[in-house]
Order: sequence, then C-alpha cells, then structure tokens
Amino acid sequence: MARIMTSRERVLCALTGGTPDRVPYCELGIDEPIVRQLLGREGESAGPVESGEEAMNAAETEKAVSRILHRDNIRYVLRPPIAAARHVGEGNLLFYGDGQIKRRADLDAFTLPDPESDGLYAPARAFIAQGEDFALCASCRLGISATYLSMGQEFFSLSLYDDPDLVEETLYRFSSWSAAVMRHVSAMGFDVVWTADDIAFKNGLLFSPKMFRERILPHIRRVAENISIPWIFHSDGNLSAVLDDLVDLGITGLHPVEPGAMDIREVKRRYGNRLCLIGNVDVHTLSAGSPADVAAEVTGLLHDVAPGGGYMLSSGNSVAAYCRIENVRAMAETLHRLGTYPIAIPAV
Repeated sequence: MARIMTSRERVLCALTGGTPDRVPYCELGIDEPIVRQLLGREGESAGPVESGEEAMNAAETEKAVSRILHRDNIRYVLRPPIAAARHVGEGNLLFYGDGQIKRRADLDAFTLPDPESDGLYAPARAFIAQGEDFALCASCRLGISATYLSMGQEFFSLSLYDDPDLVEETLYRFSSWSAAVMRHVSAMGFDVVWTADDIAFKNGLLFSPKMFRERILPHIRRVAENISIPWIFHSDGNLSAVLDDLVDLGITGLHPVEPGAMDIREVKRRYGNRLCLIGNVDVHTLSAGSPADVAAEVTGLLHDVAPGGGYMLSSGNSVAAYCRIENVRAMAETLHRLGTYPIAIPAV
C-alpha cells in the first residue's frame, strides 16, 4: 500500500510533474463570506475580503478551512498597496475604482513599503511557523496588475501609446518591489510562490503579444530571476499567444486555465510535460449549478487531466463569495472520494 503523503509532499510532487498519492486540491483564494459559512461564523462582522491586499493572513483560519475542504495549501498574502480608490460591493467584496497615478508627480508621491525591512516579513515568518504539514503558498504580484490598477485600466491602456515613459516607470517601480519581495519570500520557508496578475480577457490579452514582449516581459523577467522556489502563475483569460513566453520564464504551474477561455485538456496535451496545471472547476458551475453538476465537472477533470500526474484541482478562478457553499463542499468531497492514484474513473 502506497504511503500517504503530507499535503506539502503531495503539492510539491505534483508541481514537479510527479504522481502523488492523490490529486492535490489547492486554492489561490477563498472569499471571506465562504470562509465564515464553512466555519459557522456567519453572524460575525468582517472587513473587506480578498482582492489580496486586505486578507487577514490568519494561519489558524487558513488551516481550519483546509481541514474542512481537504485542501492541501494555506496561503499568506504579501502584495503591494494599490494607488486606487476602493469600494466595498455586494457580498462585502472589495473593488478597485479609478487609479490615482496619472502623471509623474502622482507616482513620486506614492510610496511602497520598504521591501528590505525586516518588519515587512515578521508576520510571514510567524505564519510559516504555524504551517504544520500544509503546502505554504505566498500570494504575491509581479507588478503588472498593480500598475494598471494604480493607473486605471483605461488610462493605462491609452498611456501605452500616449505616455509610455510613465507606464515604464510605474511598472519598473512595482516590479522592482516585487523582485525584492520574491528574493525574501524564496528564502524564508515558503514552499510555493503563487503570483496573481491578470493579463488577458477570455478572447485574448489585455495588450498585443508584441507589446507584452516589448513592454511587460522584461519587467516580469527581472522578478522571475529572484524566484528560487516553485512558482504558480495565475491569470484569467486566454494566454495562448504568450504561453510559451511564460513557460520560458520558468513558471512551474499554471492557474486557473479559465474555462471558456482555454481548454485545459488541450493545454495538458501540449504542455503537460512542462507545466503542472491547476484548475479548473468553473466558477459559474460553483455559483449557479447543483452539487451534482459540480461532481460531474470534477469527475471529468480527474478522468481527463489528472492521469500521469502534474495536476492539482482548483476552482477556475477562486472560491468567490457568490459560490454556493454546498457546491464548494461537493467539489472538495468529490475529489477526496475519487482522486486517489491510480485514477480509476470510467469514461464520462
């Protein structure tokens, strides 16, 4: 009988393309309303939830949620502040409004925390010390989304042509901060760095592939050079045009291979020997479907994508506040029931 792995061993095995004892389950984010439902704390007051920068980073809460859902990772958020108006919407979700960096003076007036300050990392070290045998994920940014959120998406897009120097300098400052953070994060005991920078819509990139390679990629490469632990890259949308570029940066895993934008089965065929795929239970199914719908989707992923290893189950984005709690449980329980290797699921 095969030895039962720890969550950390299971995740690291899958990330290196191996076949662990069972398919790991990992999430980049679980919104706080879902966390409160899972923990029976619906009546408690709470601040704005994930968008990353507002997360509480409570290790005991992360571990409690992981035990309930058989999740293999716990997540610590270490991302830069965003120079933008923020609004709390329905479900206590945080949304960014217009960016505040419109000219060089705005950029000069905006300060980032000192990435070399020991105080910035002290809470992360405390988190790591409480990590037990879970895979410890540091949720960070590369600097791309921080740039366009801080400038405002429309202004950023126009400035790529009208004021490329402002875009360049803003991206340089955020990516330089991220590079320093990655160097520290890689050395302090985290198992995985999981970056979150959306660069695409469902039908393609936010910018042309040419502009991505000329304007964005050099900054990402500087950050990547400072990552020395397994690295999961998250972006929604269709990344097909630049997926080779991302693989060449040295990413270990790709998340979430968004349903409706990319075909995870085709990505597995093309990149399965170079990437661990993390995904991709449709958030629409989790929010509008039934537990039976979720179970069928998870079963299909296990049948089609899990064999051969190099795969971890996850939502097709994150576990959003509007997901149905019974569907979230169905996703986790179906994997727990059927995800042991060797996968033995009849064709569906």
